[in-house]
Amino acid sequence: MYSMNIHTDYRERVVLNHHDLPWIRSPDSGVERRMLERLGDEVARATSVVRYHPGARFRAHTHALGEEILVLDGVFSDETGDYPAGTYLMNPPGSTHSPFSTQGCLLFVKLRHLGADQVEREVVNTRTAHWHQGMVAGLHVMPLMRQGSGSTLVRWAPDTYFTPHRHYGGEEIFVVNGTFEDEHGRYPEGSWIRSPHMSLHQPFSKEGCTIFVKTGHLLSLQS
Repeated sequence: MYSMNIHTDYRERVVLNHHDLPWIRSPDSGVERRMLERLGDEVARATSVVRYHPGARFRAHTHALGEEILVLDGVFSDETGDYPAGTYLMNPPGSTHSPFSTQGCLLFVKLRHLGADQVEREVVNTRTAHWHQGMVAGLHVMPLMRQGSGSTLVRWAPDTYFTPHRHYGGEEIFVVNGTFEDEHGRYPEGSWIRSPHMSLHQPFSKEGCTIFVKTGHLLSLQS
């Protein structure tokens, strides 16, 4: 089977907006993906935006190296429950489920990148979970994955500016809503920015935004 290799040089900075990418059909009817990064075929380390049409179902499968899901729109479901927009799920390595969506949904998904220290399933309703004060005024953070190198939701009030800094092990950002910015560009809703180990920037948001952030997880992938 053909193996895809999309944006897998982790030494390079990548900036995409998923709205500019085509929808690619999955093997299961009614489920489509916009591929941000991918190494492999149907079993792949991947970062994608996934769309379930109303009534779509995906076959039962096991995540050997785990997955993270942020529900962007609609309601995502599996045999454990229904998860509306704003829900974050971490399914640990070795977990199995049969996902579906009765009304349809849109997801941000990361596959096959978790390790042995992520062992407990995690579910966070980001619409009701507590925000913590960030390092500067106007910045609030919400921890998501609490095991190992965790993921975080970060909310920027309008006209919030952060200090210049480098990211040991790199950084990955998905803009959930609003517009995120730094000296390199302007990133509206749907943007995905992956910056390599020891990359430098000075982020800010004039309009305000919410972003999904992972840091420190790219160094082991660079070669």
